[in-house]
Amino acid sequence: MDHLDTVVKVNDITKSFKTRKKGSSDQILKVLSDISFELKKGSFTSIIGPSGCGKTTLLRIIDGLAKPDSGEVIFNGETVVSPPEKMGFVFQQFGLLPWRTVIKNVEFGLELKGIDAEERTEVAQKYIELVGLKGFENHYVHQISAGMQQRVGLARALSIDPDVLLMDEPFASVDMQTREILQRQLLQIVKGDVPKTTLFVTHNVDEAVYLSDEILLLSTHPAELKEIIKVDLPKDRWSYDIRTVPIYTELRSRIWKFLEREILASSGFGFNVP
Repeated sequence: MDHLDTVVKVNDITKSFKTRKKGSSDQILKVLSDISFELKKGSFTSIIGPSGCGKTTLLRIIDGLAKPDSGEVIFNGETVVSPPEKMGFVFQQFGLLPWRTVIKNVEFGLELKGIDAEERTEVAQKYIELVGLKGFENHYVHQISAGMQQRVGLARALSIDPDVLLMDEPFASVDMQTREILQRQLLQIVKGDVPKTTLFVTHNVDEAVYLSDEILLLSTHPAELKEIIKVDLPKDRWSYDIRTVPIYTELRSRIWKFLEREILASSGFGFNVP
């Protein structure tokens, strides 16, 4: 692929925060250190690293919700300085409006863009059906399950037809069975029905291997990009059990060993991993 395939280019992103302990002066905590990578059109990329290493901070910088100390994010050829219209964001905690119905939540982004009511409803209905929620249009948030709520969040993000879909641990709050179903459904959508360039933050190694074309391995903070792992598994992964493919086990073991070394080195467990 050449540079024309690049949708997002992350250039040398560094970020620090001020911290203060009781009775002491401000200290500077460096969270991200010179992070650089690219997202190619139609790719699915996961970010994985130890808890607290700065994955969510990096995602917020890419979406223009936070500013880096240095470096820049280029999206469709322009520097990101505020949330771009053609980026969709799916949050871990759903971010739904409890006083709105399912369809009115999905319409929300379209409403902000000034789309007329008839077209909003038509587009929202399309994506509600795409995520399998037909029949629940007029339910309120408290009337549907956590897994269904997350599908509402996905439909809302897709409804604005983003060029890039950013997802911050979107399945962390649901049970394992629901999580596996949502993973499969997500792949069918972003790799099939409505192809999207996707950047996905997760703590789950199996999830990262199952979903991704490539995986970014971040170290403990200050987070550095240690490696980009290519995931060379057959296409249409939702149609077969990837756990039966030998390379799946190899990739899972490789990523877990990296994480284990990073966690043990930074957490004072008192021993090392070979």
